[in-house]
Amino acid sequence: MTPQDLSTEAEWIRRCPRGEKKAFGYLVKRYMKQAYYAAWSILGSHEEALDASQEAFVKAYRAIDSFETEKRFDTWYYRILKNQCLNMIRRRGKNTVALSELIETDSEPPEDSGADRMERERLRRAVWSGLWKLDPEDRELIVARDMLNTPYAMLAELMDCPLGTVMSRLYYARRKLCELVKQEVG
Repeated sequence: MTPQDLSTEAEWIRRCPRGEKKAFGYLVKRYMKQAYYAAWSILGSHEEALDASQEAFVKAYRAIDSFETEKRFDTWYYRILKNQCLNMIRRRGKNTVALSELIETDSEPPEDSGADRMERERLRRAVWSGLWKLDPEDRELIVARDMLNTPYAMLAELMDCPLGTVMSRLYYARRKLCELVKQEVG
């Protein structure tokens, strides 16, 4: 995000408490895709991720007066989103869904041989299977860093811990995932 983006974002945030709903709409539009994937990484369900991210935006809008403008909106919002997801998990009493609900079947490039496609599909399924066997915190960290490209500094802020701790937790989460994938693939 460029400094210009941050100053524009700060202006939109300043307008929200004055009742300018379009200003908050700008923030929703900017972060809705990230919010969905973050919620999905915690909940594992398309429908629940949509519900959680939408409800978290509503809660953020209602609480925008408490937002400290020197902080990052995305970090503040993510905490609201994460709490919303955890509340949903507590209400449903579980934290996993069937793997078949999660796996998409994208077509592969035509130059791949059938064996290559099958091996790639097998590995992809093993990775997803491994991800859903991880603790939610480990899964969330891997998805945030490796799929959403969340910067380490932002992860440290989100986790409220030093950068080195984030890197260490991510290292061990990736190792766990590798072991799970190896077990799955054989």
